[in-house]
Amino acid sequence: MTQQERRIYLIGELLKEQSKYRDIEIPQNEQEQKRLLRSMMNVRPPMPIGEDFLSVQDAYLQEETARRGVTDIADLTPVEPGIYLWQGDITTLKCGAIVNAANSGMTGCYAPCHGCIDNAIHTYAGLQLRLACANMMKKQGHEEETGKAKLTPAYNLPCDSILHTVGPIIYGSVTEKDRELLASCYRSCLELAQENGIGSVAFCCISTGEFHFPNEKAAEIAVQTVKEYRRQTSSKIEVIFNVFKQIDYEIYRELLG
Repeated sequence: MTQQERRIYLIGELLKEQSKYRDIEIPQNEQEQKRLLRSMMNVRPPMPIGEDFLSVQDAYLQEETARRGVTDIADLTPVEPGIYLWQGDITTLKCGAIVNAANSGMTGCYAPCHGCIDNAIHTYAGLQLRLACANMMKKQGHEEETGKAKLTPAYNLPCDSILHTVGPIIYGSVTEKDRELLASCYRSCLELAQENGIGSVAFCCISTGEFHFPNEKAAEIAVQTVKEYRRQTSSKIEVIFNVFKQIDYEIYRELLG
């Protein structure tokens, strides 16, 4: 199957799943098709789906990621031993684990084509990720606590695993508790990575953006916490500070010298 044939098949199967979507016509335009497919994946509740669908979905997503271009940690230059700064799309990064800035429900973003990292990671990992997260949360029996972390496979992403963490949401001024919780996100991810033998972790800018933690303060906490963890534990985990926006790149570049 071509990518277009895969895309049309996937859209058609997802539209048929729920009666309220069955009258939607598949657009002819490629970008509109991609937007509709992502939207349908985003709104789909966590539930099983057939192996035929997953086979086509996996081939489609892996080809899409290959076309966007994959960056391997092995090709990056550290800014200091064991620490990297990289500006780009975290869903195209090949490393041990990437960090997802999740919400307390932990099953991803349900807003169609939303610009958050949670949406992007669930989109390009595939429908298996949402179901895995839902099963994990059902077993846990309650929402995820802020500052903790969970580990899942990465499915169709080029990284090996995903570390999901819930950062603090800022309402007004940043409190000392907010600072402690954000630092806990970084420590929890590193501890979980260490326990599972993960050699490299790429951190997004946790709690910035939708969660309103000021970018510079968040970056300071991120760098300080990671360096303290590596020093105190003698951990050999390599850490990538992944940024997408230019403002964050400049902040981290100054902090890391």
